[in-house]
Parts: sequence; C-alpha cells; structure tokens
Amino acid sequence: MFLTISTTGTAEHPATDLGFLLHKHPDRVRVETQSHGTAHVFYPEATDRRCTAALLLEVDPVALVRRGQGKGRGGAPDAALAQYVNDRPYAASSLLAVALSGVFRSALKGQCAARPELPGQARPLRVEIPVLPARGGAELVHRLFDPLGWDLVQAEPVPLDPQFPEWGDSRYVRLVLEGELPLADVLRQLYVLLPVLDDAKHYWIAPDEVDKLLRAGEGWLAAHPENGLISSRYLARHKRLTQHALERLELVRLAESDGSEVEELDNAVDENRDTEERPVPLAVQRRDAILAALRAAGAQRVLDLGCGQGQLVQALLGDPAYTEIVGMDVSVRALNLAAKRLRLERLGERQSARVRLLQGSLAYTDKRLAGYDAAVLSEVIEHLDPERLPALEYAVFGSARPRTVLVTTPNVEYNVRWETLPAGQVRHGDHRFEWTREEFRAWAGAVAERHGYGVAYVPVGDDDPEVGPPTQMAVFTQADTDTAGDTAAADTDTPKEGEAA
Repeated sequence: MFLTISTTGTAEHPATDLGFLLHKHPDRVRVETQSHGTAHVFYPEATDRRCTAALLLEVDPVALVRRGQGKGRGGAPDAALAQYVNDRPYAASSLLAVALSGVFRSALKGQCAARPELPGQARPLRVEIPVLPARGGAELVHRLFDPLGWDLVQAEPVPLDPQFPEWGDSRYVRLVLEGELPLADVLRQLYVLLPVLDDAKHYWIAPDEVDKLLRAGEGWLAAHPENGLISSRYLARHKRLTQHALERLELVRLAESDGSEVEELDNAVDENRDTEERPVPLAVQRRDAILAALRAAGAQRVLDLGCGQGQLVQALLGDPAYTEIVGMDVSVRALNLAAKRLRLERLGERQSARVRLLQGSLAYTDKRLAGYDAAVLSEVIEHLDPERLPALEYAVFGSARPRTVLVTTPNVEYNVRWETLPAGQVRHGDHRFEWTREEFRAWAGAVAERHGYGVAYVPVGDDDPEVGPPTQMAVFTQADTDTAGDTAAADTDTPKEGEAA
C-alpha cells in the first residue's frame, strides 16, 4: 500500500520544509509498527526545488484476519471469500488512513514546534495513490475531491488486465491530486475519504468514530455537498451514528453562516438541570393555553418550532387528535433530551409514526415545514436578535405558511411583579429583548398584515389590571380560514381578520 506527497520550493522557501511539517527527517527512513503490519516513511527525493515523502504500508494478511475475527467486517467484503488472499496489502483503505493518523499525527493536527509558521501556509502539493478502491468509480472520486479546492483531480481507472483490455476496468483508480493547500487539510481529507471510497472499515465502528470524523472534517466537511454520503460510508452505514454526525455538522454549518461559535447556538439547555419551569405554574398555564388554541383551530398536524426539551411535543403526543407532530430546534442537546423525554426508542409503531424531531434554524426557510395546520413558537422570538426577526417572519409566515400560528413571549411590564428579578433584568440570560404589550401587538399586527393573517391576543397567567399578564400570546389565522380569534380567552379588542392590531 503506497502513497506519496510531493512539493516544490525555492532557495528561500525550500521544498524540504516538508520534513518539518511531517516531523520526519528527509535523510532518514522511519519504520513504525502498526496493528496490522509495518509503516515505512522515506524520501525518494529531497532538494530545495522538489521534495517527495513516501508512505509504504506493509500489511500482514494473516494478522489482519486474526485480529479481525469477531469484530467489524474482517477487513473488507473480499475477506469473507478469501481471508488470506485479498487486496488489503495493495489497495489504499482504512488501514492506510489509520497509518496516516499514526505516523503523521502531529502533521494531521497542524502542529510544528520547530517551525510554527509552516502548518498554516498553503503550499503546492501533489498527492499520488497508485491503487485506490473507488466504489462509485472515477465520478465519485471527483464528487468527493473537486469541492475541496484542488486544481487537479485525476482518477484514472486501473484495467483488470492490460493484456486483456476487453475485460474492462477494475474498481480501482490511480489517484493524483494537485493544488495549493495546507498539508494538515490534505491529510485530514485523506484520512476521511480513503475509507469512504473503499466503503469498508477494518475495525469495529463505535460512537467515538463520530468525534473522529468531525475532528478530521473540521473546516471542510460541514459545507461539503456530499457530507451525507461521506458520513454514512465513514461510519459503516450505521444509521444512528450517521444521523448524529449530520446533526452536529448542520450545527457547525449554521454557526459558520451566522459567524458565531457552535456553543452559542447549542446553548438552549443546561445539561446539569432540567430547565422546565416545574415550580412555576406559568409553564403549565402557557402549555394549556397553547393546547386550547390548537383545539379551537381544529389543528391535526402541528409544528413545535423551538421545541426545546419536548414538553409541548409530549403533551401533543398524549392527545390522539394530533395525527402528526414535529418538534424542531437548533440545539442538538435539546433534541437529545427531547428524544429521551419522549422515549422514542420505546414507542410503538403507531405512536412513533406520529412524531418527528428535526434540527433546524428559523433564520432559514425549510421545505420540511410546509403544509402543516398549525405552528407553535413558544418563548422563541425573544431568543433572537431583533435584526433576525424578519428572517424568522418569512420562514414561518411567508414560506411554511401554516393555517394557524401561535406565538408566546414574555410581557416585560409584568417583570416588576417578580420579587426575585432585579429591576431592568430580563427573565433569562439568553433573552435578546422582552416586549411590552404594545410592542408585541405592533410587531404581530404588522406581520399579520404583510402575510394575510388575522391576529388575536390571548393573556396567559394572571392578567394583572396594571401590568397585564406574565405571558402574552398572539393567535395568527390565515385570512382565508376560520379565525382562531374566537377563543374564550381572547381579548375583547381583537382586530377583525386581515386587520393589523
């Protein structure tokens, strides 16, 4: 199994800097023992103008079979037919990927203590792998490597036998990559994509493989158009692990789009405690008000947007009147806790078919949200920066367009009634704003007018004669459907359908 990495240079920036990056001296041959063979690192050429580092992995087929017994796939599907005679010693695979991570560990991490300025620099590189399994052919090789910034991606099919061209091509290609990239990026790409193209792993896939994938895919995998295929193949098609990886990649993509850190988006849940307001009756009152409005609207297919830990989804699931329930949140941690709360793995077939949990952001339109009877945004809008509200408005009212939309949010006027809340402080550290009743009605009325909805206002909790209720709820109903504003709890000054408040 063979791989070469070449670079060019000048007298000022010699090509032999490759030795610093790889932590392997060009004048020496490095031999390292691997779990299934021996890795040799050497330099066929090393001058200021051109330097090539070669990795030769000698695989012991007997050790491969013996170590693989009872674990994973024994090396590859081929091994089931011929345990001791297979392509593992010759064709690049997860064996070579593991050798890369072991032999070039520091280079893979982008570390170079002797020359710390080198790892971040892009340099002209040429990578060549003479025999690479490509289950998907040359076309898949291009789909995987073309989006990664290479100037040249060459995948030349290897014939089954040059003396008998009529036999056609094998499933192997000769891979050549050329371009200017940081070496660490190249090694991480190879670490992930070699086993992906082979579509086989020589070892058992455990949950920690998701972390390995995300570390190696940092900076390129989240935005890759084939990240679904890459994740599935890398994780040996384990559906649960693949789903978990894609959820985390989506969170990375959303964070990059927002110019923020992942932790800032995935902060909806304090892992040390359940954030449901159990001691505070207001949480129950709010949920009861939402359920009453949904029943009045005759909704059967409901979206809970910003579902958090799934309290409302759980309540909806307990009522057979709701035939389809979708909970969506940007936080993976919140969705994981919601799944545990709902005991999704233990639900019967009929119950399981009624509920789904999705990861997504209300800052973007999402085709998955179209066609529902009702959508609930319970204590959601105040967690967004005000400049993001138009995006949420269009995503929900302009794109998804459910017949009924329920929006609840704190009434800041009521805050003076909370004895434990310091003056001028919002109720939750992540709240970007809290509105007065007048401000909420101005926003809701304008939204309703722009998108063809009527709107009614429902107090939630004790409706204080001076400062109003602790929570305010707006019930939006499409102008061409029966209004939901006739609920018993609706304000008497509810505007007519189609009119702004």
